Amino acid sequence: MPAQPGSRESMLPDAPGSGGGGLGGNSPGDQGQILGGRPGASTPRIPTSATDPTQSPSPTSLQMGISAPRPKPTPEAPFYGSLSLPEVLEDEGPPDGMTLDAAIDRALRENLDLRAKFFEIPQAQADILQAGLRANPIFYADSQLVPYGQFTRSRPGGQTQYDVNVTYPLDVSRKRRARVVVATRAKRVLEALYQDAVRMRIDELYQAFLDVLASRQTIRYASKSVEGLDRLLEVEQKKFQKEVTTRAEVKRVEIQRDSAKIGLLDAEEQYRKTKRTLGTILNLSPAEVESLEIHGTIFDKFSPPPPLEELNRLALNVRPDIVSYRLGIHRAEADVKLALANRYSDIYVLYQPYTLQNNAPNGLKSPTSWALGVTAPLTIFNRNQGGIQRAKLNVIQTQVQLATVERQTLTEVAQAYQEYQTSLEMVRKIEKDVLPDAEMVLSDSRRLFLGGEKDVTYYLSAQRDYNDLVKQYLDTMVRHRRSMLALNTAIGHRVLP
Repeated sequence: MPAQPGSRESMLPDAPGSGGGGLGGNSPGDQGQILGGRPGASTPRIPTSATDPTQSPSPTSLQMGISAPRPKPTPEAPFYGSLSLPEVLEDEGPPDGMTLDAAIDRALRENLDLRAKFFEIPQAQADILQAGLRANPIFYADSQLVPYGQFTRSRPGGQTQYDVNVTYPLDVSRKRRARVVVATRAKRVLEALYQDAVRMRIDELYQAFLDVLASRQTIRYASKSVEGLDRLLEVEQKKFQKEVTTRAEVKRVEIQRDSAKIGLLDAEEQYRKTKRTLGTILNLSPAEVESLEIHGTIFDKFSPPPPLEELNRLALNVRPDIVSYRLGIHRAEADVKLALANRYSDIYVLYQPYTLQNNAPNGLKSPTSWALGVTAPLTIFNRNQGGIQRAKLNVIQTQVQLATVERQTLTEVAQAYQEYQTSLEMVRKIEKDVLPDAEMVLSDSRRLFLGGEKDVTYYLSAQRDYNDLVKQYLDTMVRHRRSMLALNTAIGHRVLP
């Protein structure tokens, strides 16, 4: 469920190594969540124990929050009329249109969701500052032995005493230094989580950009369908005028032409819809979306990726969610040191620079003096044993989760790589074997139709079969291009354009 505006829920997933929610209340095991939420001010993105020396850390379970990106549906539309592949294969759109590289650059700069999540990083930097602050001294002043009325010779009493005290806590176990280390490592984890959010946002951009390309191809072919059926309708009308064919055959072609026009209208609306989706990711205004043109192709004109073994090594080294868990282990280890430092409370040193004993009622001189004292708790019962144990267990837990994420990543890379190989083989099979045969069949059917040996129904059936094959080819090419971009997402690095 998304974070509610103004709530304390984090916009990023739980940070590896931070632990989740602990015990309720202000018990020794209580701890706030790392990277807090928590849109809004004054909510630290590190545990309360890292900024408040009176509390102890207690890391608990983590939520993985990692899932493979779901594939987008491939646009489908019926094709009619005469279709020609070569001219479309070479058309990548306006030369000055927005390329995929330019779209990625703009999304990283302008995407509002990424902007909002980026603010977690400077907030974490503020938490480092907060964690490093020293405790404030305590000023105390009092007056003792104050009589009810006044002291007299007939009503003697002790001297009224006036004290000024300054108490300062000494961090003998170096909890402040441990808090700074925890906050610093928490920020590094957060930076990796933000990079993973960028990875997933780029994957959404991949799909939206490819949807626009596929929709544009649908429009091109739908337009060719209308043009082809217009020419076919002219031929049938001339035949009807010469009484070579019937009115029913003319109407049959006219119905097909009108259906193609409806398909073209639907394709144009689908194109506008995909552009609006892309414009949302790029933070474009409605006017900018209407004038948006992109430069790219659904066809694979690029070099193949490296072997699977090399892709696996690359993914394990650079994928940000894996990096976040490795950093989370260091962050959990820092939590252990903080928990050990929290075994001992601060020692309070008392300096009393001024004490006045009022001897005026006795007619004597009032003396002044100073005092020095120490207050130290005896750590006999509570030495943060539970917090230390939980912090150590959290290290092991994060290590196990890292192994899980690494295994899941290898599975995702293998699946994406296999999809790339399979779709590429399908595309090559259609290009090499199926399309040439289908073009030959269509050419023979056209020749027989124009020669009067076959009627229009025969030709339309052959054209429809060819168009179905072209549609299959385009859908397969879109699937293959989508697999290329999905491989980038699975690896966490752009190995294919």
